[in-house]
Amino acid sequence: MSTKKILYITQEITPYLPESPIATNCRYLPQAIQEKGQEIRTFMPRFGNINERRNQLHEVIRLSGMNLIIDDTDHPLIIKVASIQAARMQIYFIDNDDYFKRKDTIADEQGVEFTDNDERSIFYVRGVLETIKKLRWIPDVIDCHGWMTALTGLYIKTMYADDPCFKNSKIVYSLYKDDFKQPFDSNFINKLKFDGIKDKSLAGLKDIVDYETLSKFAVECADGIIQSEADVNANVLEHITKTGKNFLPYQGSVEESVEAINNFYENL
Repeated sequence: MSTKKILYITQEITPYLPESPIATNCRYLPQAIQEKGQEIRTFMPRFGNINERRNQLHEVIRLSGMNLIIDDTDHPLIIKVASIQAARMQIYFIDNDDYFKRKDTIADEQGVEFTDNDERSIFYVRGVLETIKKLRWIPDVIDCHGWMTALTGLYIKTMYADDPCFKNSKIVYSLYKDDFKQPFDSNFINKLKFDGIKDKSLAGLKDIVDYETLSKFAVECADGIIQSEADVNANVLEHITKTGKNFLPYQGSVEESVEAINNFYENL
């Protein structure tokens, strides 16, 4: 088997954020896949509660400096990097003061979810894809973890469809029990249209985009789906079955699942 390039786009990784199913999985899965002989790159948002000094994050000047326009407003894209020495892994961080400076991840201290989480998701996904272009690193498989990455398949198949970096990339959506409660901003679909995405590509989205709608849409835009947690949304699981897409049911811990996941990548 030839070496594949696997891009991990994730919402959380420990030790930068507290342990959770996503954070723990995305700490150990890329390492395990790398030890299988694959080449990896791993990205996450640089949330404001990540201690830069303790974790030795530093800005990559040659990759930073671009502006991304979200809903007709410019937002500077800052790229930082850190290393998990024990795993021989570099982690790239997507940063921006407007979206990621606040000292919480998805919701404030009272548990109220941020009203701009839709824009944060758009910025994060586009930021990763623009950085990959600058790195000139062509991924064979893009594995997306967490709802904040759900738009990756849409952007790959629309805005970046003709880009040589992504032309042959296969999209995997890894499904967790990471429901958010507050539906996206009512203008969300128009924000996607501002990026030149046509109505026909957005047919799977409703006027109210909640967690279930977004997850089903991510499934529609993916080439394969991995169930990464035992107890996930039953309606989304049923939708996966109806699509007939490549699907890997829950296999257990990273140790238990790495062989099956590596084979899943190989066979896409």
